[in-house]
Amino acid sequence: MYFVYLMASMPYGTLYTGVTNDLARRAAEHREGRTGGFSKKYDVKRLVYYEPHDSIEHAIQREKQIKNWKRDWKIELIEKQNPNWDDLFLNLTL
Repeated sequence: MYFVYLMASMPYGTLYTGVTNDLARRAAEHREGRTGGFSKKYDVKRLVYYEPHDSIEHAIQREKQIKNWKRDWKIELIEKQNPNWDDLFLNLTL
């Protein structure tokens, strides 16, 4: 299983889109500041959205699609499933 995910610094804050085969591990890396680069620089630690995919090819295709979206579209995607911008890592059971 592969996951496309969005992290946020805070509700309506800086957004990061990524893909992984281990969502719990990757979200923990973001939370602990072990990812470096963009997400560490902008303190992107809150898992606000994710979706599963059966193949890495589909997950990467979807990640690229979302990365090319306007910010408003990403916010709409998040709020359809997570209107309060809760940190989904806290309830992650995969």
